[in-house]
Amino acid sequence: MSLKDFLQSKVFFKQVIIALVIIIVIVFALMQYLSYATNHGEEIPVPDLRKMTVEKAKETLENIDLEYVVLDTVEFKADYPPLTIVQQDPLPKVNVKDGRKVYLKVNSSGYNKVDLPDLIQKTYRAALPMLKASGLEEGTKTYIPYLAKDVVLELKQNGKRLKAGDKVLKASKIDFVLGDGKAGFDENEKDSLPKDENTQIN
Repeated sequence: MSLKDFLQSKVFFKQVIIALVIIIVIVFALMQYLSYATNHGEEIPVPDLRKMTVEKAKETLENIDLEYVVLDTVEFKADYPPLTIVQQDPLPKVNVKDGRKVYLKVNSSGYNKVDLPDLIQKTYRAALPMLKASGLEEGTKTYIPYLAKDVVLELKQNGKRLKAGDKVLKASKIDFVLGDGKAGFDENEKDSLPKDENTQIN
């Protein structure tokens, strides 16, 4: 049989068809393997881990083949439970491949303590910004007889008298005892007045 006759024969066409089928099967199998090995086109939405404990977040991520790394403990945030997650990267609902690491920041167990600033004999107007700059909050205001009005005479917390440098929890409330400006002038009090009040009297 000549080559021309062979190329035109049924045997040749059968062999070509068989070869094409084998190639198609091999290509299909290869594509399936690559898709499985690389999860091609398959992504996982990152869950919202905020306000979860680290243990709960770990369980949640492991169930969907994601990993986690705790980066740091941040300063206490009152709107999050203690020792729960406050930040995550990637953010919730971002699609990622399985095995991706999610980076976490955890809330502190509570407020740290700060030093009470020296506010005695300062005017209330000057003392309040200093108090807030230290991370503390204003509590109640009580007035007692004193020549200079709105001068800070005492600082208290839960009825206990405080002094400059005392350690108090950040964000706690500090009560002011202020002068009412209604007391008569006494020469003995002159030296205890703030400079601006002392100058006005002179």
